[in-house]
Amino acid sequence: MKISIFGLGYVGAVSAGCLTNDGHEVIGVDPNQTKVNLINNGQTPIIEKDIGEIIEKSVNNGGLRATTSVEEAVRATEMSLICVGTPSQANGSLDLSYVRRVCEQIGTVLRDKTEFHLVVIRSTILPGTMLNVVIPTLEEYSGKTAGLDFGVCNNPEFLREGTAVYDFYNPPKTVIGEIDAQSGDMLARIYEKLDAPLIRTDVATAEMVKYTDNVWHALKVGFANEIGTICKSLGIDGHKTMDIFCQDTKLNLSPYYLKPGFAFGGSCLPKDVRALTYKGRTLDLELPILNSILPCNDHHIDRGLKMIMATGHKRVGILGLSFKAGTDDLRESPIVEVTERLLGKGYDLRIYDRNVQLATLTGANRDYILNHIPHISSLMVDHMEQVLDHGDTVVVGNGAKEFREVPDRMRDGQVMVDLVRISDARSQGGRYEGICW
Repeated sequence: MKISIFGLGYVGAVSAGCLTNDGHEVIGVDPNQTKVNLINNGQTPIIEKDIGEIIEKSVNNGGLRATTSVEEAVRATEMSLICVGTPSQANGSLDLSYVRRVCEQIGTVLRDKTEFHLVVIRSTILPGTMLNVVIPTLEEYSGKTAGLDFGVCNNPEFLREGTAVYDFYNPPKTVIGEIDAQSGDMLARIYEKLDAPLIRTDVATAEMVKYTDNVWHALKVGFANEIGTICKSLGIDGHKTMDIFCQDTKLNLSPYYLKPGFAFGGSCLPKDVRALTYKGRTLDLELPILNSILPCNDHHIDRGLKMIMATGHKRVGILGLSFKAGTDDLRESPIVEVTERLLGKGYDLRIYDRNVQLATLTGANRDYILNHIPHISSLMVDHMEQVLDHGDTVVVGNGAKEFREVPDRMRDGQVMVDLVRISDARSQGGRYEGICW
């Protein structure tokens, strides 16, 4: 395939060299004449393991060259990868001037180009940039329609400095955000030799995936450093602790706990976070990430409460009172907190949870419900139908299997607030509201 790559910085140079190495014909484009000259002389404009040898071989074989001419590059290729920078501005927002300028230039050339051309954004951009900046700019300057007269995709990169060539050929995944199947098919062909999951999705999700990845990586670094800080203060080897932590691939390093939903609760997580942050305070340690966990959880409870109140209904039915399905544990259950706040605001409630029946509760849970929330126990009913009949708003508070039938049993005028994604539906602005979807 004939490919033009805009921006010969880190991502652009690595992409240019590796794609040429795979047999594609590549033209690199950059306004910096020095970078263009380096490429044309078989030299790399960046310092990165193996890329120098790849670029030298690619140029010598005639598969790679560079130019400052946008028109020359677009007319000679069928696909353009935009790899220009998106630096931070003083307020934290992105400077999109380079992306916008390249889209203007490419769009101008596309105005008179008759062959189908695919424009792919590899630059890191926030969700909404494709639909609000990239596509409108290309359409304005080309006078054509995206998805019909030319193609557009978002294709975030997952290259780490120092191992970028290895990462290009061994990516954790390849993500293609597309607005039409033809564009996605065309882009997927350049990655067909890679042994990695290929995910095709909408452009906004593709944009968000890149940020989710990078912020998660940043959070992991900060988390490990704070655990290490506590360990050092206690005379413990932080590396040994984290090495053991990382051996757990069932819970710690896994998809578990990484699905958006409601707040955490139960007898372990709140108590143990509270205890460890208390220990940090006794050691006079600054632990901003760990100290933010419980306030973050409280904010999510507030969010759920506001969603319920926003329905405008005073008659509310709650399905699930324990902190998760399959248990009767009410200790620090976020649904209990929501229930108490609704009661305090004068809401008329009915509650059903098969596992939380006063007659079957023993030990700590029996004591909890009798001595801490007796006002809630009086609102509990024996059958799910009683909640559905009562509530103008029905709140699903845990993922019990029997609640999966609730969406099909809602009557006209009822609103469902789903805190656990019991349904695959998306928020509909009235009849169904999911807390994170």
